[in-house]
Amino acid sequence: WFLAQLDEGSTNYHIPLALRLRGVLDRGAWQRSLDRLFARHEALRSVFVAPEGKPWVEVLPPDAGLPVAEHDLRDRPDAEAALLDLCHEEARTPLDVARGPLIRGRLIRMSDEEHVFLLTQHHIVSDGWSMGVLVRELSQLYRAFEAGQDDPLPPLAIQYPDYAAWQRRWLSGERLQSQAQYWRNALSGAPARLVLPTDRPLPAQQSYAGAAVPIVIDADLTRGLKRLSR
Repeated sequence: WFLAQLDEGSTNYHIPLALRLRGVLDRGAWQRSLDRLFARHEALRSVFVAPEGKPWVEVLPPDAGLPVAEHDLRDRPDAEAALLDLCHEEARTPLDVARGPLIRGRLIRMSDEEHVFLLTQHHIVSDGWSMGVLVRELSQLYRAFEAGQDDPLPPLAIQYPDYAAWQRRWLSGERLQSQAQYWRNALSGAPARLVLPTDRPLPAQQSYAGAAVPIVIDADLTRGLKRLSR
């Protein structure tokens, strides 16, 4: 949330998902499945407002529906290039943490029996573990709704705010004081400012551009590392 205030147009905390859907797609059942997921999880409906500068979480209504934009590329000779453009456009479009929703989809029709579904979430409401839960539940919901059945998922016993409230209560009082005192002692005497050498000046605006450097570790070293780890 703090970093979103520094750079409102940033997409660095987006979590993207792309699915290729092959076969005839029941688009009504697909949208219903997404809407049900959106209603089921309060975290996905959370927005982060700051009246008078104080951060606060508000939850969008469960019947608001998960927004999905649709694109039809069936008659485009450049369909794959157009798909790539839509993927780039989706990646570059920011999510507004104060207005939400902080999850959105695009359903791109490549042919009568092939679709590409793009789903973007903000990391403030989701993480890598959440992605597995989302895909699993989306699959279960779609199979049920396509077959004309009811929602097969059991009601959630708790929502994420319940867990967050428990965690906050747990880390308080004497437990919090002992943890804080440990770090005060451990960091006692540390320099107030750490000056690290850099190999080039920082740009006025960070690009987050990176690269990959492949490294091959031979079998003997791999075995040694595994022994050391154990």
